[in-house]
Amino acid sequence: MGDQNSQNCGIGAEVVVVMVPLPAQGHLNQLLHLSRLISSYNIPVYYTGAATHLRQAKLRVQGWDLLSLSKLHFHEFPTPSFESPDPDTKFKPPSQLAPSFHAGLLLREPLRDFLSNLSKNTRRVVVIYDSWMAWNVQDIPSIPNAESYAFHSTSAFSTYSFIWDIMQKPPLPPEAQVLKDLPNLETCMRPELVEYGRLQNEALKFNSGALFNSCRMVEGAFLDLLAKDPTLRASQQWAIGPFNPVTLPENKDSGMRHKCLAWLDKQEQNSVILVSFGSLTYLSEEQINEIAIGLAESEQKFIWVLREADKGDVFVGEARRAELPEGYEDGINGKGIVVRDWAPQLEILSHPSTGGFMSHCGWNSCMESISMGVPIAAWPMHSEQPRNAMLITKVLKMGVDIDDCSSGEMVSSHRIADGVKRLMGSREGDEMRRRAEELSRDVKLSVMEGGATRLEMDSFISHITRD
Repeated sequence: MGDQNSQNCGIGAEVVVVMVPLPAQGHLNQLLHLSRLISSYNIPVYYTGAATHLRQAKLRVQGWDLLSLSKLHFHEFPTPSFESPDPDTKFKPPSQLAPSFHAGLLLREPLRDFLSNLSKNTRRVVVIYDSWMAWNVQDIPSIPNAESYAFHSTSAFSTYSFIWDIMQKPPLPPEAQVLKDLPNLETCMRPELVEYGRLQNEALKFNSGALFNSCRMVEGAFLDLLAKDPTLRASQQWAIGPFNPVTLPENKDSGMRHKCLAWLDKQEQNSVILVSFGSLTYLSEEQINEIAIGLAESEQKFIWVLREADKGDVFVGEARRAELPEGYEDGINGKGIVVRDWAPQLEILSHPSTGGFMSHCGWNSCMESISMGVPIAAWPMHSEQPRNAMLITKVLKMGVDIDDCSSGEMVSSHRIADGVKRLMGSREGDEMRRRAEELSRDVKLSVMEGGATRLEMDSFISHITRD
């Protein structure tokens, strides 16, 4: 679908699409990518949210031409007042975003008014909302020419596993027996976020369908299981991922190119591991020290993205600068680099020198890694990430486990070094890389003309533009 800009449905403004994302980076990003894909069918797309979060989403776009943003309509609501606490190791992430999530619920009325006004000048209003924002779209049934589609921001595997939990773990079908080995996840889920999720689930009662940033090649068995499950309250389902571009333009001469990419250019193929734990993970100084030692001990080349976790408003306050052992960055000269700003993850993963990814297993990162054929050293930190990690390591068999976050204890430098060496310097790791590359080829074919994912996307567009 990176190439799907030739399709012209000729619908004009008869049908408009309105996006309602959750104000967290991984969620904002996925629906922004989906907005780009839908707008390529010449359908007007309105991407809505509080002004500060729309600014954040636009600032961090990567993998596609920024001029594409001009095709989208960004509809800003005034940003509700909320606290934006600093991340803190005493509270599991993404607790620091809880105030912004709850403030976002105040946008229900402005959104309803916007949709009502939009509905007066168009044949159909199609609302695609993050399932974690169901509360804000519960007035849609009162708008006669509006319909809603729930976007599930994580893997079909994770979604099915949560339903299985909620249903008190009934007998599993043969293709889902792996769920018997789910780690204890109580330490990975914050109570206030569990409660927020319950509030959204109670409001999730009126879908016209469900959308997934996934595809049949990756998790067809679990998509099929979800299609039969009444819990989702979705009469139809479309797996239309990956949303991210699967091929990136060459831009070696661009002055905008990140410095780490020039360093990658000088490295051997598949010799570098990217280390990045997403936008919400807060690590203690002690854990950062263990990672530093472990990466050095692994004797593998690396790019380590070491940033402060996002706050609810990423534009306020000063970010903490993590301290590394004295002389560390000089000592790794030639072996690795530490990136402290916003890194172009998609470009790093697509680079031929990148051969592994130590990741928190957020679904954005998993799909980007799968798309680019890069195996994963899985180190989930919170929420559904341990379940995504199980999909990567136990089902797709394209990754090794570093930790599953069930103990809540610090991970030692020895375990980190061992995991990196297994992924980057062993026959086992080579086999995982081969599987990842095969899956990447299948995924890339699926989004091209006539491919399975492209056909599902065309089917969804046909459905929402039907007479």
